[in-house]
Amino acid sequence: MVDKTPPPGAGNQGAGGAGKGTPAKPQSAATPPSAPAAPAAAAKPVDPLAKDHWKKGNTLFEGGNYNDSLGEYTEAIKVDPKYPDAYFNRALTYRILNNYSAAKKDLEVVMELQPKSADAPLLVGDMAESMNDLLGARFWYEKALANNPDYSEAKNRLEHIDSLIHVDSTYGKSAKTKQVELEKYDYGETKIEEGQIKKVAFYKSKMKFENVVGLDKMKKYLRENIILAIEDPSLFRKYGKKLGLGTLLYGPPGVGKTHVVNAIAGEAGANVIIARVNQIVDMYTGNTEKNLHAIFEQARKNPPCIIFFDELDALGVKRDSGGPGGGESSALRLAVNQFLVEMSGVEANPEGLYVLAATNTPWDIDPALKRSGRFGDHIYVPPPKYKERKRMFEYATRNTPKGRLGYGRLARATAGYSPADVERLCDKAIMRPLLHEHETKQSRKLTMGDMMAVLKDKDVNASSLDEWYNMVKKDVISKTEVQIVDGKRQEIIKEGKLDSEEKVLYKAMVKDIKKNTSGFRMFIKKLMRWWAINVF
Repeated sequence: MVDKTPPPGAGNQGAGGAGKGTPAKPQSAATPPSAPAAPAAAAKPVDPLAKDHWKKGNTLFEGGNYNDSLGEYTEAIKVDPKYPDAYFNRALTYRILNNYSAAKKDLEVVMELQPKSADAPLLVGDMAESMNDLLGARFWYEKALANNPDYSEAKNRLEHIDSLIHVDSTYGKSAKTKQVELEKYDYGETKIEEGQIKKVAFYKSKMKFENVVGLDKMKKYLRENIILAIEDPSLFRKYGKKLGLGTLLYGPPGVGKTHVVNAIAGEAGANVIIARVNQIVDMYTGNTEKNLHAIFEQARKNPPCIIFFDELDALGVKRDSGGPGGGESSALRLAVNQFLVEMSGVEANPEGLYVLAATNTPWDIDPALKRSGRFGDHIYVPPPKYKERKRMFEYATRNTPKGRLGYGRLARATAGYSPADVERLCDKAIMRPLLHEHETKQSRKLTMGDMMAVLKDKDVNASSLDEWYNMVKKDVISKTEVQIVDGKRQEIIKEGKLDSEEKVLYKAMVKDIKKNTSGFRMFIKKLMRWWAINVF
């Protein structure tokens, strides 16, 4: 992508310079940011050499040379380690390149150098929202507003987040009123003290199935087995059906598994707990098990409630996969054992408690967790087909002023892309008219030229699934190796991780992996993409 607009901070060094301008638009933001940060109390003179590097970085940024601009911003920081504009512009560049961890480190420096900066926390929230961390995004947007109460973009972002998590905005209310509302919703961040979860946050979603493109068969199953049970529990009791379910959503990364869970919660009006592995697992013996128990206890107290475990394979790893006992593998075995205990409790008394999980590698999950009564229902979430990609482009640009877009051509140009890839592509293309208006103060519509420019930019556009399929094929596909033993040629078949039962259970996913790693299929995909981008 080549944007002819200087990054935030361009021409705004000194007082209030860090963060002035336009942060990158998050994947779900409704409106482009525009308001500047509150000015700092005093300006610090900038080293002329550092300022020269900063200006060169801006010029490179304008030309879309993001990697080179990073080098200039880094040189500016070396010359003047307390130059907030350089840190902020480097953070923005990292964010555009999706290097969120590096961006956040630079933004932490900006907030240390300029505690009243409003754009720095806004950009941290922007990245949290892009990663679907709605609670984290809300925290940072509120911080941006606290630093600058007139920051309209932060207000818009906060209202958007609240519309998704179904809570009333507490900004502008008294501290006492805020506290009452947070206790009412139990909304605040999960509280962890000394490695133990003391309070679990939950929220409600306003997302619906209409916000999920395609996957009609899966939606029907989920509506009948989860949503109907929450909406009409007496009907389930009449026929002796249990009011609880453990369901595992599996498929490649970026296909919308987490998106589906939010839609289920929105359709049913249920509470949702996002069980994050990094909050559950603790280095001290016993804390991980206690944290798991705390999450299930919180859910039982707030039915109907959905507990969602993302990347279940990181927590429910096979107990025989860690090698000899002791150390980390021993701790993981204890965690899986506790998980089994909690799931058995749900099986015995499932009233209003629904446990959903997602994984990209179901073969890495302990078999005991996948049996009936635990995560007994497995649903494959496949990558989108041509018609679904067309609808995704329509949906992703629905709120954007746009000219005539060739959705069919875009769908062909993104053969083998995930929904996350499509959304990222649209997000970067939308930045082009947005930054044009920021620079010229004249609006223009999103065009096919913008979309094609991003598709042709190899640095920012690619299918995340191509790399993933090649990475996991060794896990699921058997292969024959030739070895020479005692001078004799022998063929040895190396099996993948899947046993015979799992090959049947995950048949659709294995078929997709084989298809998308065959030389012929890869050639056809590349040819289709090239033709759609360069010809028609």
